[in-house]
Amino acid sequence: MRRIALGLPGVVEIESAGFDFRVGGKGFVWSYPERQPGRPRRIRTDIAVLYVGDLAEQRALVLGEPERFFTAPGYEEWPLVMLRLDAVDVARLTELITDAWDMRTPEA
Repeated sequence: MRRIALGLPGVVEIESAGFDFRVGGKGFVWSYPERQPGRPRRIRTDIAVLYVGDLAEQRALVLGEPERFFTAPGYEEWPLVMLRLDAVDVARLTELITDAWDMRTPEA
C-alpha cells in the first residue's frame, strides 16, 4: 500500500494509527475506522477506504464485487468504498490506488 501510494507524484502520508494518503490536501486512500455500537473506534489496516469519484461507481463496485468491496453506515452517500486488501493482488491494488489518486489530484 505505502509503496504504491507514495510512488505517485505529490502524495503525502498523514500521521495516523494506520495509513492515510493525500494529494493536494485531499484523501484518496486511508485505513478503515470501523465503528461498532458501544465499542471504541477500531482502525483496520486490513481494509482500505478508497475514493471512487461518484456514487454510481461505488454501487457498481459493491454490487459487482462484494467479495472485495463494501460500504458501511455513514459512508453510503459518499463516493467511497471499503476494500478488503487481502482480496486484491498488487496489480489491481495499483490500479485502484492510481485511479483514486488521479481523481483527487489538483488540476494542473
